[in-house]
Amino acid sequence: MWVGLVSTLARFGLAAVWLVSGWVKFSDPTQTVVAVRAYHILPTDWVRPFAAVFPVLELVLGLVLLVGLATRPAALLSALGLVALVAAIASAWARGLSIDCGCFGGGGVVEGVDGRDYAIEIARDVGFLAMSIWLVVRPRTWFALGPGSRASLSAAPQPSMAE
Repeated sequence: MWVGLVSTLARFGLAAVWLVSGWVKFSDPTQTVVAVRAYHILPTDWVRPFAAVFPVLELVLGLVLLVGLATRPAALLSALGLVALVAAIASAWARGLSIDCGCFGGGGVVEGVDGRDYAIEIARDVGFLAMSIWLVVRPRTWFALGPGSRASLSAAPQPSMAE
């Protein structure tokens, strides 16, 4: 019973993360371009298309997790996305950039960002990654619409003893 609860909380938590993150970026496309550009990872010609597509992908992923369709594949995509985000933040840190990650809005070059700030952002995303991995392993959750994602709310019946 507790596994279903943990899986359900992880699914709803990740859904909220992706929906909030995606909505904030989708609502302010100019700032999203600034945030993506600040990482200095993508070629200049790819920054705008990536900044336009990424928030939409986050929103779709959040909606799929929210309703509980294809929970395992959605969790796997979530994990892959989070690994990429952690790598991007670590790369910015290693190259001495002073940027706000832009994960939940804002983003871009800012003054006073230090190793502690990057470590906190990475730790947060590793926590979300752990939730994603949990859902890859335990995708059956309560209130899921997908038949392969649905868990029973009741405890498993006890086997009867032969007399």
